[in-house]
Amino acid sequence: MDVADHAIGNARVKDDVGDRCQKLFQDFLEEFKEDGEVKYKDDAKELCRPERNTLTINFEDLEKYNQNLSTTIQEEYYRVYPFLCRAVRNFAHDYGNVPAIKSFYVAFEDVATRHKVRELTTSKIGSLLRISGQVVRTHPVHPELVSGTFICLDCQTVIKEVEQQFKYTQPSVCRNTACQNRSRFMLDINKSRFVDFQKVRIQETQAEIPRGCIPRSVEVILRAEAVETAQAGDKCDFTGTLIVVPDVAALSLPGARAETGARIRGGEGFQNEGVQGLKALGVRDLNYRLCFLGCHVSATNPQFGGKYLRGDDLTAEVIKKQMTDMEWQSVYEMSQDKHLYQNLISSLFPTIYGNDEVKRGIMLMLFGGVPKTTMEGTTLRGDINVCIVGDPSTAKSQLLKQVEEFSPRAIYTSGKASTAAGLTAAVVRDEESHEFVIEAGALMLADNGVCCIDEFDKMDLKDQVAIHEAMEQQTISITKAGIKATLNARTSILAAANPIGGRYDRSKSLKQNIALSAPIMSRFDLFFILVDECNEVTDYAIARRIVDLHTLSGGESIERVYTVDDIQRYIMFARQFKPKINKDAQDYLVEEYRRLRQRDGAGAARSAWRITVRQLESMIRLAEAMTRMHCQDEVQPKHVKEAFRLINKSIIRVEQPDIHLEEDDDDEMPIDGAGDAVNGHAEVPTVNGIGAPEGGAVEAAPAKRNLKITYDQYKQISNLLIIHMRQEEEAAEGSDDSEAVGMRRGDLLNWYLNEISGDIDSEAELVERKELVEKVLDRLVHHDQVVIQLASLGPQSKQDGGGDTQVEEDPLLVVHPNYLLED
Repeated sequence: MDVADHAIGNARVKDDVGDRCQKLFQDFLEEFKEDGEVKYKDDAKELCRPERNTLTINFEDLEKYNQNLSTTIQEEYYRVYPFLCRAVRNFAHDYGNVPAIKSFYVAFEDVATRHKVRELTTSKIGSLLRISGQVVRTHPVHPELVSGTFICLDCQTVIKEVEQQFKYTQPSVCRNTACQNRSRFMLDINKSRFVDFQKVRIQETQAEIPRGCIPRSVEVILRAEAVETAQAGDKCDFTGTLIVVPDVAALSLPGARAETGARIRGGEGFQNEGVQGLKALGVRDLNYRLCFLGCHVSATNPQFGGKYLRGDDLTAEVIKKQMTDMEWQSVYEMSQDKHLYQNLISSLFPTIYGNDEVKRGIMLMLFGGVPKTTMEGTTLRGDINVCIVGDPSTAKSQLLKQVEEFSPRAIYTSGKASTAAGLTAAVVRDEESHEFVIEAGALMLADNGVCCIDEFDKMDLKDQVAIHEAMEQQTISITKAGIKATLNARTSILAAANPIGGRYDRSKSLKQNIALSAPIMSRFDLFFILVDECNEVTDYAIARRIVDLHTLSGGESIERVYTVDDIQRYIMFARQFKPKINKDAQDYLVEEYRRLRQRDGAGAARSAWRITVRQLESMIRLAEAMTRMHCQDEVQPKHVKEAFRLINKSIIRVEQPDIHLEEDDDDEMPIDGAGDAVNGHAEVPTVNGIGAPEGGAVEAAPAKRNLKITYDQYKQISNLLIIHMRQEEEAAEGSDDSEAVGMRRGDLLNWYLNEISGDIDSEAELVERKELVEKVLDRLVHHDQVVIQLASLGPQSKQDGGGDTQVEEDPLLVVHPNYLLED
């Protein structure tokens, strides 16, 4: 054996460049000092621990110490890498006891130039590079054979240190000169060296893709301590080198056997089927592919949350250390800004006019609530989901695009072009190992970020069901192809949808306008409706803004109070706060929720979107986001008030359709109007009100056939009448007159017309207003049943059956005692 080792040792070629690099690199490790001490001494002591084997070197330090050494390492990295690892081993040996069989590795960070995936060409093979991309698939960690020890089965000679060349590599010949064995070897596992090995696939980010191209991807091989540092969805920088490996997977494709040139005779049976080994193929028949051998992984932009947007391991102190003094001063000044709420939305969406409520909801979504875990282990989400429903050309997609460009970790996808697997996660078979791996979908890639889904209503029903779990429990469960896994999808969902038929029909409720199921609707914290209404002032302002954008070059027309970097930095800092709800805010939350539930059950205001406990949790999350925005530790009633106002805007304001005041007999209303809970009117389908659907009686004046007012106008008139009636009833109760019950219809109409007399300019307008208030009063009596009409013989509400003339002309009216007046 000694003779064999001696004989093989003479055959080794000495690499002068590698030896010189090893000596210079070891001198660098021993001599480079920072603040008077050897910089990497503490790291070397850490390498003596069993779980540590990689020394991370800052490449800028190497350039300061020796420019020639850094240039040689950068250009000949793959060649000198084993020599650098030996230098690390010698350096670690000086500071502790190192096992003889333990391997050491070196990793470089802060390499100057960052390359894109598309820039990787054969000219860069073997040199030290830093590439950036988004991780889309991670493989399980496997042990890889780095250096094998083999035993010859013929003469029992031990052959050590056989380098493995990206495949299982046996010795070409036995080292014993008397033995000519070339194929019969056995691997001695106990004396061989293994290392952790993981494959990761990265892909170009959307900003780097040229027009008309699909994103390119490259496989990254991670070893030792670099494994499990990159997760699916992370935008990372990988430092390493570009290598060429045989593309064995291409040979297993159908038809590849014919390209190998092997002569297969039909009589030799299965023994000659397929590819029997690489040697039989010949070099010309091999396909090669580029692969990236990574030694170090870092976040693309840790300061702005490229990898750690949620920052579970970050604290406010760590973030402050990453900022310069000027940056920290700007964050402090923003937190003291009295108009921060308005300035943030105007700076984040400078090119979109109006829609301030939607912008406020999106801004609070970016700050997010506080995720909580109960004692039983139940997780309560803190992320806020927002849905925007509206007419075409109301800047829905523009809002989504702005959020995607602003947020460090955001995914933009379209509902029609997305499947359930594409949104959640797919189980695919690996091309080489043929084992099943999980490929992340949009919700997994947006973990700890925002997932923007456009055309949400165009999604198939089975694909919508797939995101139920992700929206509330924030997990994705997979049970397929032998893989049972629960994956994290802690993401906020910002969805945009079009109403049924393209435009929002105000005569219908919210549920009848959008093709979404009730479970999906209840999972959204905020629903915003954008209706394209004609308004001279608004239309002029929008037209002026659009013309300015098209005529002024660059960003001249964009006025921002804060820059995008300032807002990103501020949100990153504000998200570290974990506000608690104080006692006053708790009482206010309970009271507002009770009012919402009571309003939901009232007859006139019954909504298509039921108020559930989820809306209470939404109010809590929005209040916490408001507190975070002001960098405070305690949720106060003013924060709850703003959260309640946003939910009230998104739930109550839009779901009420326009009120149709028909001139038909009111007796028919309760029968024909049973189908619509909000409107309750048989003639709702006649939007224009030109004629009745049943085509009954023909009126002399068809123009007055249909009176239509908005819900807000209806509630304004009805509240005014009811408040006055209540005041009169209270005054009557305080008097001794026991017969003074209620108020005459004529007196009520005269009082209302006197109240609004200042706004009436002509007699025709007076007649029109009188007719309008009469119709409102009829609806309050016969449809909403808020006002009770007392007949001359006793209290009797007017129901169907009988004639139209059995009640007196000027009856007494009283307010229903159980009616709760809305604010």
